[in-house]
Order: sequence, then structure tokens, then C-alpha cells
Amino acid sequence: MSDRSAPRLTRLLEAVLEVGTDLDLRGTLQHVVDGAAELTGASWAELAIADPARDGLAEIRTPGRGGAPEPAPRLRVPIHVGDEEFGELRLAGRSGDGPFTAEDEQSVRVLATQAGIAIGNARLYETARRRERWIEGAAAVTNALLTEESAGDALTTVAERARLLADATAGVILQPTAEGGMEIVTASTPEDPDGIVGATIAPGSPVLEQLLGGEPVYVTDSATDPRMTTYVRHRFGPSMMLPLRANGRLIGTLALPRRRGDRPYTAVEGLLATQFASQAALALVLADARRGRERLAVYEDRDRIARDLHDLVVQRLFATGMMLESTQRRPGADDVRDVLDRAVDELRSTVREVRTTILALRQPPAGPPTGLRGRVLRETASAAARLGFPPSTHFTGAVDTRVPDRVGDRLLAALRQALSDTAGRPDVTRVEVVVDASAASPDGREGVRLTVFDGGGRAAGGDGGDVAGTTFTWWAPL
Repeated sequence: MSDRSAPRLTRLLEAVLEVGTDLDLRGTLQHVVDGAAELTGASWAELAIADPARDGLAEIRTPGRGGAPEPAPRLRVPIHVGDEEFGELRLAGRSGDGPFTAEDEQSVRVLATQAGIAIGNARLYETARRRERWIEGAAAVTNALLTEESAGDALTTVAERARLLADATAGVILQPTAEGGMEIVTASTPEDPDGIVGATIAPGSPVLEQLLGGEPVYVTDSATDPRMTTYVRHRFGPSMMLPLRANGRLIGTLALPRRRGDRPYTAVEGLLATQFASQAALALVLADARRGRERLAVYEDRDRIARDLHDLVVQRLFATGMMLESTQRRPGADDVRDVLDRAVDELRSTVREVRTTILALRQPPAGPPTGLRGRVLRETASAAARLGFPPSTHFTGAVDTRVPDRVGDRLLAALRQALSDTAGRPDVTRVEVVVDASAASPDGREGVRLTVFDGGGRAAGGDGGDVAGTTFTWWAPL
């Protein structure tokens, strides 16, 4: 072995060891590129990835030395991972000794062979890590869903956890509408959530047909894909839409869009997200069943209370009233008779109130709110996450029957804007929303009025009054 070969072999062994010590895929590839440049004395090296979507990587480079322009590649060596061509190692600008030699190429091929093994190991490690994170995330979601108080909280939990696991810009939950389309009911995003909730997919959309068939939808660019029809599509780039199915029924869709220009989802990410969506759908159904059982227990307890009130309290009150009435008929002072009259009247009033309470307790459980009233409540519940507290919501008049859909849609848009503006103001500690379907204009026209008032807490160091608030008012004719 020549004196010149010994240092080269040493450098090759060092490069091979460097390549095999990093389990991070990007770090492994950077070691390959840097090692090839060091072995051959190349001033420029690049690893071009054959399938960028496979691992979410396009190319890895060593910058040209001395700020020289990027030269044309003079040495090309492919890298294989098993039977797959992973990419091509390209080198140029060899300094000092002229063009690349056969010995240079042989050294790079040895390094490329080791790189193929290291890339395979790094892929396996990365896949295992991702799978572990998704499994842990699904378990955390299941645990949270089985302890959450409301259906809205459960959907928000799924959207938020999926967004973090997928490294997405937003986590969005859509649910079927009465018209046969789908509507965004929950959106988790650290950026601009305004206007996302309430966006709809029209009935008959190709995307909707796929989802109804239980198939996930993968989109390279939401802004330009003709299948995407929501008015918020221009905000996003790569996306995947995953059906939430349980017991053969589509209960919703989980959408995970990324920013425009971000890398598309890989096949492994799609598979893990699909598995997460399946488990989340089952957890949502179980959580809903748990809430149903809890509601049933509450109503059973209410029925027991009603029976106790009827069997014990009402009967005792009635018996007491009978005794007082019999006392009235006895001869005695008039002032005592007046006191007894008032006592009898009070007892009769109490009996009526208790009976009214018993009837209310025995009413069957009401279904979820529907119509404009339900949509307003859903908007205020969604705003609670941004405000940090739930707004107080009141209705006057026949909101669901008097307000037509077209006016209701405009009212909801105004409400979203008002709540968004409120969430952006500091020191807001309470919000009151009033929808009045009996409001008339100064000229006597019938209409509906929306009022959103926001206020702060007590003024610091002042007279104990409230911090001044802001009132938003919107009116439309019916």
C-alpha cells in the first residue's frame, strides 16, 4: 500500500463511520455529501433526491468554496436503498490534482453503498418515531375524549392534536349538513382562524363523494386544485382530508392543510394520519355514548327527585293546608283568621310552584339546538377558545321561525366578525350576545337585531365600576 493510499483509506473509513452514526435522515445525507467532497477534494457536491415526496427532501448540498459559481457535475454516483434508486451524488470542481480519478470514483461508490444502508436505517428509525408519536397522540386523544365535558371540546381536541402531529398549519373538523354537504365546525390554527369555521363543501362535490365512500383525499395545492371549493382554500397548499368513520357511518372529516409552498405529505404520513382518524372517530362515538349515559343518569335522578317532591313535599303541604282550613272554621279572633288566610294562600302558591317544577323535571331530554339559535350558540362556543371564557348568549322572539336563512347567514357572518374583533382586544373579561327577532326599525319595519357587547373587569384603583366596553350592533329587515 502506497503512502498516498493510506491517508485516503483512513479518510474513507472516517467518512463511512460518520455516515453510520446519525439516525436523522437529513443529518445522514449531509454526512454523505460532506464526506464525498472531503474524500475527492471536490469544491462542490450535491445529492439529488429521485423522489422528493418520498421523504420530504429535495436535495442536499455542500456550498461551493470561495463563492465560486456552481460548476457542472463531473462525477456522478447513484445511491441505492435496496432495489430503489434513492438519488445521485454529484461532485465537481476538484482542486489541485486535475480531474477526478478512478480511485476517487471507487471511494465515492464505497461511500454510496454505506450511505444506502444508513439511509434505510434512518428511514426505519424515522418511521418508528413517527408511528410512536401518532400512537401516543391517538391514545392521548382517546383519553381526553372520554373525559371531556362537551362534544365541541372533543372535536377541538381531535383537531388540535392532529395538527401538531402532522405539522400542519390547521386542524379542521367538518361535519355533514342537512343539505348533504359538509361544514367546518371546528378549526385549530395558531395563525388566522377567522372565517374558517362555517366554510362549506357543497353537496355533490367530487371531494365529498370520495369522503362519503370512506376514501381519504390528498391534495398537492389546495389553492389551485379544482376539487377544492371552500372559500378558504386559497390560504393553504398541501392537504389531506381523512374520513371519520365509525360503524360504517361517516360522522365527519379531519382536514390537515399546510401552508402554500410547504412540502407535500408522504405516504407514511398519510397512512399514520388515516389510522389516527379511524381511532379518533371511534373515540368520538364512545365519548358521545358516555355523554348519553351521563345524561340518562341525570334524567333518571331528576325523575327520582320529582317523585320525592310529589310523594313527600306536596302531600305534606297539602295536609298542612287542610289543617289550616279546618282551623279557619273554628270560632276565634278575626286577626287569627286573617293570618290563617294568608298562610293558606302561601301554601297553595307553593304547591303550584312545586307541581310546575315536577312537570319540568319529568320532561324528556331536549335534542341539540338547531336552526339559527343552534348556529349562533355554536359560533359563541367556538369563540370561547379564543376569548378564554364563554360569551353570554340571549335570544328574544321566535329566532328560528321568523329569521329566513339568507338573513341568518348574514347575521352569523356579522357575529363572527364581531367576536373576532373582540378576541383581538385586550382586557376583555365578558362578552354578551343578544339576538332579537322582534326588533323594529325607527320607521316601524320588522327586523332582527344582533348586539355584541364586550367589557372588562373592575377598573383598577377606581370607584369599583366596570372598565368601559364596546358595543357592536347589526340590524336587518325580515
